[in-house]
Amino acid sequence: MCLVHGFGKTFCLFEPNKNPEAHMNVSQIIKYWDYPSEEYEVVTDDGYILPINRIPHGKNNTNSPVLNLVVLFLHGLFATAGAWVSNPPENSLAFLLADAGYDVWLGNSRGSTWAKKHVTLNPDSKEFWDFSFDQMITYDLPATINFILEKTGQKQIYFIGHSQGTLIAIGAFATNPELAEKIKLNILLAPIYSLKHIKGVGHLGLYISPTTIKLLFGEKEFLPTVVSSKLGEYVCDINLINAGCATMIGSMGGYSPEQLNMSRIDVYVKLNLAGTSVKILMHYDQAVKNGVLRAYDYGSQSLNMQHYNQTTPPVYNVEDMKVPTVIFTGLNDFLSDPEDVAILKPKIPNLIYHKTISNFSHFDFILGLNARKEVSEEVLTILREYGHDDQL
Repeated sequence: MCLVHGFGKTFCLFEPNKNPEAHMNVSQIIKYWDYPSEEYEVVTDDGYILPINRIPHGKNNTNSPVLNLVVLFLHGLFATAGAWVSNPPENSLAFLLADAGYDVWLGNSRGSTWAKKHVTLNPDSKEFWDFSFDQMITYDLPATINFILEKTGQKQIYFIGHSQGTLIAIGAFATNPELAEKIKLNILLAPIYSLKHIKGVGHLGLYISPTTIKLLFGEKEFLPTVVSSKLGEYVCDINLINAGCATMIGSMGGYSPEQLNMSRIDVYVKLNLAGTSVKILMHYDQAVKNGVLRAYDYGSQSLNMQHYNQTTPPVYNVEDMKVPTVIFTGLNDFLSDPEDVAILKPKIPNLIYHKTISNFSHFDFILGLNARKEVSEEVLTILREYGHDDQL
């Protein structure tokens, strides 16, 4: 209602915002702001083809990254690599790090807007969408990191994740020690581990059965790109509808209207509301109900035995994640709820820094008007203080 009240004061209710980035892919957005853009494809061990966007340097260090240090960003559920360039350069962490001399890479998880290719499977098939975040942990992140290391010649990189990107990092670095050794520093924005106290629309998972989910959404893609993209490009760019789109974002991640740039809602929806699999929703539904982050439960002891050689799904033990870790959390966050953060925090064995931002909701860490001051500048300081080999 606060968003509606503030928005209602405008006169041109039907005038579009006309943000050109709402009609662009990630590479086009990077070039639009006059940054160098490179794009590669990574093939996972199970055949998914993932695009990776790269900003090799900033505007003022045109020959090469000044620091020769590599940073990988990974987006959250429903989002794309474009999440990290959703704002203009002065308030997008990816651009700020490129200008500071870092070699910036933006990862894409399978099933998102520009990650719907496979070596053999058709994206229209049920088989293509038969994945949850387990496969992102096991295949996507290792393939992406190993490709970047090979391309850059580095032995280690920095990792920055938001929302589901943090969950994937926790799962991968806890279960794959060899991969964990390739990470200098692990920065988690709005980390997801326990979902016991989730609020907003995510809380509905407590009341929906797997059968109901399949009946409502099928067993392939949830929120097809054709819907989410057009919503951002041609619906949420109309000022009158902005408030409704903003409320939709708030219902998922929490309400902090003072942090939301209403004039860019169309861009936010286009880049942060992409498709994913129905199975991944079912996996989150399981996590909400049991309060434990573990592999996908196939619903019977015999099926779990076939997949895991045990009758229950294995748990992702964050205690096994030895990577130096930094977390940023918000008190208005519906998905990374403060009570769930309190469950996660003491489990992280190598936590070197934790910042709580009182008025931040889930998406403010990458989209908020104060994201530069509260997050980006702190991240730059942390990388300078902890990011060198002699300090790790």
